[in-house]
Parts: sequence; structure tokens; C-alpha cells
Amino acid sequence: MTVSAIILAYGAEVYLEDCVRAVLASRGVDVETIVVDNGCTSDAIGVVKNLPGVRVITPAENTGYAGGTVLGAAEATGSFLAFVNSDAIVAPDALAKIAAVAAEPSVGMAMGSIRLASDPSLINTAGNPLHYVGLVWAGGYNQPATDFPDRRQVPSGSGCCFAIRRSLWEDLGGFAPEYFAYHEDTELSIRLWHRGLSCEYVPDAVVLHHYEFSRNTFKSYLLERNRLILLCTTYQTHSLVLLAPMLALTELAMLAAAVAGGWAGAKVRGWRWILSHRTFVRARRTRLQSERTLPDSALVPRMTDRFDASNVEAPPGIAVFNILTRAYWAVAKRLI
Repeated sequence: MTVSAIILAYGAEVYLEDCVRAVLASRGVDVETIVVDNGCTSDAIGVVKNLPGVRVITPAENTGYAGGTVLGAAEATGSFLAFVNSDAIVAPDALAKIAAVAAEPSVGMAMGSIRLASDPSLINTAGNPLHYVGLVWAGGYNQPATDFPDRRQVPSGSGCCFAIRRSLWEDLGGFAPEYFAYHEDTELSIRLWHRGLSCEYVPDAVVLHHYEFSRNTFKSYLLERNRLILLCTTYQTHSLVLLAPMLALTELAMLAAAVAGGWAGAKVRGWRWILSHRTFVRARRTRLQSERTLPDSALVPRMTDRFDASNVEAPPGIAVFNILTRAYWAVAKRLI
């Protein structure tokens, strides 16, 4: 089994060498390692480019996670693609295990058991919950890994470390570079579910992640902008109409959170981006709706109506928000 591992490098990249060496030490698969230099500012690229079996690609500019993975995957020759964060350390058998699951005809993507590198007994994510208003977060964060002992289907796989058949990736066209970063893994997961393919959590494929959630204005901008892209392109029209009141309420709630958090300008900038890139949004929607084989109702059982992320601080009023979204979903999900 041949696996092409795609790793993106940006900034100081303190863990890049450890990440690449761990990938190269993988057992049970033949690994091709492709590193995309999106603007590494340390000597880490110079170190890893001299390691046997490593190929470095240097775009003319920072293409973000979405664009960088597309560039890396285009150079791949393996039967499977494995996307690995540059601050993630895969266990020797992790890539073999997620690739084996990804090889199953009914599976779209397979992710590892992403653990906190600071305490490998704790989960970073065991699959990301998907709220019907487009919110996504790290599932099982800071909980014992022993609480997630079994392989299971998850609403959305994590971009930290997952595998997919290269032929399927190419058929899908990969991520849209316009996402730049965040939510592109959620879009991919939804597209797979809409094709009748599952997203799987593989508990014994252990990956240690030097995880740090840091919110800044640019990240907040991307998270909110891309959440709206996701909603506008993946949901069927009747779903958007049914959910419109709660989606509008969510926008008001997020704007209030942005004002309170000092990133209101970023929130407004996300709205402006959507409006100024209407052509892209329409084209993306046309593509995603035309390729699906299942309706939104197929994804309804996998969605949640409660925001209970433990990796981020809950905004003020979240208890009221959860009461409203749960009450609305109790009715709406029967009509989707």
C-alpha cells in the first residue's frame, strides 16, 4: 500500500522535523512525503528537504491549508493521500491503519485518534461535531482517550490527520483554495456523506498533536466567513429556507459575540467577501449540489443541535442559544 503524506509548513515550524521523521518511520505502508513550504520562517525546511524520501514544493505565495494541500496532492503518486499537520506526530502504524480503513469501498475518509501531545492519554479530537447552523469544534476535547475505544462514524473528520483514496480526492477535486483555512475538512466530510460514503474515527491510529487554539482577528474572520460558505453551498435550497430564521438568529448572535470580543470588523469583512465573491459561491454550490446522490435528510441524524465545545470559551448567552436551537431543530429536522 502506497501513501503520499502531505504536510504544510508555515511560520516557525518548531515541530516540522519531528513530524516528517515520524511519517518517514511509518510501518506497513510505502510512504511518499511531500512538504509544501507556505512560508516557513525557520531552518526547518532546509533540514527536512535533505531527508531521504522527502520532496519540498514552494508556491509563489502562501496558499493556506486548502490551497497548499491541493498543490501537494497534485504531486502525489500514492494510491492514498494522508494529510498530516506539521505539529502532529503520527505513531509508526497510524498511517497504515487509517489508509486500511480508507480503502474500504463504503468509507470516504478515515481519521486518527488525535491526542494532546502534552498528555497523550487525552483526546484532542475524536471527530468533529457538526451543528446544523454550521458550527464545528473538536469533539471529545480533553477527555480520556479510553472514552473513545471503538471505531465509529463521525459527522466531520479532522484535517489534522486523515487519509482518503487518491482517486476519490481527484474525483472530488479536493478542497476549494478559496477556503484558505478552516472548514474545508468539514465541507469534504459533508460531500462524502452526500455521496453515501462515511467518515470514520480509527481509535488505534494514534496521532499526538501539539494543539493550541489561538483566536485572532484573521482566524475569526476565516472561521465565520467559511462557515457561511459551507452553509450556502452544501445545504439544499429547501433546507436553507427551513433553517433561515435560526441561521439569521445565529448571525446576530455571532455579530454580538464579535462586538464583545473585539473582532466585529472581521465579521463584517466576512460578509463583504461573500457578497464580492458571489460568482465563486454560486459555482461552488452548483458543483456540490450536482455531485450529491443523497438529500440533506441523510445527514440530519449526524448533526447536533447543541453547542458544547470544550476547546473554546463559550460566548455569553450560550445557554439561551442552545435552548432556542434545540427547540427549532426538534421541528425542522422532521421537515428536511
